[in-house]
Amino acid sequence: MLIEVTEKPISMSVKDFLIRKLSVKLLVSEHTIESVVNHQFQSLLEAMPYCESVELSGFGKFYFNHSRANRKYKCYIEKCRTFYDQMNNPTLSVAKRNLAVNKLNEMIVAVEAIKPKITNESLQDLRRMEEQVISGFPYEAID
Repeated sequence: MLIEVTEKPISMSVKDFLIRKLSVKLLVSEHTIESVVNHQFQSLLEAMPYCESVELSGFGKFYFNHSRANRKYKCYIEKCRTFYDQMNNPTLSVAKRNLAVNKLNEMIVAVEAIKPKITNESLQDLRRMEEQVISGFPYEAID
């Protein structure tokens, strides 16, 4: 299904534009299509921390870039050290030390978010399917 993107009004977001075009083309309410689109994006967001790639049908496949993540991780760790030093620096004002505490907390959250992907921790199957047991019947040796 190909949608002309050239006629999108500047004031309208791409998401709203796609919802409206699909609604007209498929004769389905905008509310229904918006629910489907929101569900798809929510599923992608849930899968991103655990998967190496995610695919949005019609838009492409998005891969996790390990080298870029490693660079970001090192940068975050360095920023954590800097903010930690600022937080414990008695020569800085209380406001600047409080700002350093807030920034340090933000960096810790960023480090914790990216760390599992770099160390390959908690990669799991998100297909929510039980493992199927294959009986030996069709694969048994026939005498």
